[in-house]
Amino acid sequence: MEWLSRNKIWVGTAALVLIGAYAFYAVNSNIAVSMFSYAWFLAVPLVLGAMVGVIGERSGVVNIGIEGQMLVGAFAGFFAAAATQSIVVGVIVGALSGIAMGAFLAFSTVVGQLDQIIAGVVINIVATGITSFYFESGKTIPRGLPNFDVPLLSKIPLIGPVFFSDGPIALFALIIVFVLHFLLFKTRWGLRTRAVGEYPSAADTAGINVIALRLFNVTAAGILAGLAGTYLSMEATSTFERGMSSGRGFLALAILIFGAWRPMRALAAALFFGFMQSLASQLQASDVVNIPQQFINLLPYVLTLVVLAAAAGRVRAPGAVGQPFVKGD
Repeated sequence: MEWLSRNKIWVGTAALVLIGAYAFYAVNSNIAVSMFSYAWFLAVPLVLGAMVGVIGERSGVVNIGIEGQMLVGAFAGFFAAAATQSIVVGVIVGALSGIAMGAFLAFSTVVGQLDQIIAGVVINIVATGITSFYFESGKTIPRGLPNFDVPLLSKIPLIGPVFFSDGPIALFALIIVFVLHFLLFKTRWGLRTRAVGEYPSAADTAGINVIALRLFNVTAAGILAGLAGTYLSMEATSTFERGMSSGRGFLALAILIFGAWRPMRALAAALFFGFMQSLASQLQASDVVNIPQQFINLLPYVLTLVVLAAAAGRVRAPGAVGQPFVKGD
């Protein structure tokens, strides 16, 4: 009951959206499933990217490099799978590449105390350069990651085919939101993470190793960024293109802010972004409105500006985010 009272606006909005979605489904089930499936397809990398940001910023470290981490994950996963003709190897390498980029950010900012914004920008620039320089056309993988139906859940009208008849990374993205919410607010790790993100000096006084926890969290969060990239190249398209992250890392940061650094709210925000783009595409495909494709591509970035303007002054970031910690200060 306490959780419902704190989140009554979000719960009420979710209930209204669900009622509207099922009303639409009753009118035209085929278009409804198609639109919402495409919305989730667009939202998956945003959800994973936002979770990277949640872990980092709740620990006190800003991660501007999510975009670069995604791009490297897409590149490493696809070309590892192409070289070995194994999608399993591709997924593992994609995740490990995300860890490597996360470790660079963690050690350069937490230990080396490099400015966190600059470190993130460096990751993005290096990722763009490496993936462009070593790109080879003509490479193929045996197949994309397969879709499968979750028993019972996939049979639920509308929700089942949208969320539970998907590939493994998309299903993982849905699960990790609820897992991370539980870990952040119901476990000792979560309490310590929030402590070092809000009051690192007090956490240090209480015996928490602030530097070690930040190093672990930022590095481990890289797995999610690597999987987001792997999703783009191996589950969504089965190919790699230069710059295929296409600003999704920056959109994930906007979603993180709009979601007030909470996993479940960030999921809702990502679904909103995905649905708005899906709606624009459906309106164009149905000849309801004549929207140039360039404006549809522009829509996520316009929404980002609107969301950030709406969130300004309404949400509060963790108190110590972006601030280096020096023991003894």
